[in-house]
Amino acid sequence: MNMPRLVLVGAGAALALLIASPASAAPGVQAPSSADLAAARQATSASLTEVGRFFASAGRSPVGVAPADLAAKASAAAPQVVGDSVAVYSLNPAFVRSADAAVAVADLIATKTVASDGRTASVWTAKQSGAWTVVNIAEGAEEVDYAVAGAGGTVFKEPQINAWYVLRGDRVTPLNADARGSVGDGVSVAAYQKLVHKRYADKLPGSAYDKAGKAGGYGESAGDGSPTWPWLVALAALGLVVFAPRLRRNQ
Repeated sequence: MNMPRLVLVGAGAALALLIASPASAAPGVQAPSSADLAAARQATSASLTEVGRFFASAGRSPVGVAPADLAAKASAAAPQVVGDSVAVYSLNPAFVRSADAAVAVADLIATKTVASDGRTASVWTAKQSGAWTVVNIAEGAEEVDYAVAGAGGTVFKEPQINAWYVLRGDRVTPLNADARGSVGDGVSVAAYQKLVHKRYADKLPGSAYDKAGKAGGYGESAGDGSPTWPWLVALAALGLVVFAPRLRRNQ
């Protein structure tokens, strides 16, 4: 069952993010440096006022809410940064094309935050113009939670089917029900490459499928026309942050 996962995106940004998260990087997978992780965490800490507003509005657009009420609720939320910041990895389109490529690529860094009432949110940061910048706030903290579950391996997501895996050595094993439906108890890297090649090779950017405009090419569902993972798009309205829905499956 698809359930909404709400995201907060900075106005003026137009993002199309593939999501996943690693505990560590496998050979061939490029990992961010410790300095990058520290800088991303610092950017998150500097954004806690915005995170408070996210919690205060319960993930809905604050339009129509009195600024004083929003500020009071944001202050009461008192969000804090918890745990380690983690790199977020996704299935590498180059790996879909060729087994010679790394299985996953790092897209951004996620940091878990917790409100005073126990609600959690994941703050996403990306490097823009040489600086780590907050680009999104999402309800829940699955990116960080899966990284913990896959400690010692590279955790990544196949976003088209909402599947989370951990890569250890030559083995890709599942971390959630969607992944188990995809690879059972686990498969070799070679077998996984054949699987994703069959699924997506004809839908990559530049393919006939993509050029025909069907489901936006690689990254969106070609099934019933509904996306299985979100394109995160910010509308530059009033120069403020805006909210967008995100689909998330119950595990």
